[in-house]
Amino acid sequence: MGSQGVPVRWGPRAEPLEPLAVAGEGAVALALARRVLSETDARLAEWSGVAGTGVLVLLGPAGLLPWVDGAVYLGRDSAAPSLLLPCALVPDVAVSMLERALLARVGNAGTPVAVLPASGHLVPVGAARPVSRITLTTWLAPSTAQVTP
Repeated sequence: MGSQGVPVRWGPRAEPLEPLAVAGEGAVALALARRVLSETDARLAEWSGVAGTGVLVLLGPAGLLPWVDGAVYLGRDSAAPSLLLPCALVPDVAVSMLERALLARVGNAGTPVAVLPASGHLVPVGAARPVSRITLTTWLAPSTAQVTP
């Protein structure tokens, strides 16, 4: 992921961030959706989320976020409060500078913005809504139809 042609490299974070969200892309997003649908309605009420083509971001209390192999857990660095960054990774540039560059690209309307370094995707999560079983099932249906023979 780079900003205006300048690559940003990510390395291990010395002190992990507290998880505030979990994100999945592609097959991981589908697995995350299926995992969430296996929960009770009471648990779904603990989460909010946003979904798009091939991406799902779920926000909630750290202890209640579901685990899915390959998912990225995101937290907030006090130096870049408008971003949700990978809990275990840190960019090789000052996070405050990264925040300014990324917000210049996506604007402030959807903050906070989930940063997914592996794909370079930026997912505005400011419009996150409570997780609805019906909405999540509907989002998952086209993907399931493509996989079913």
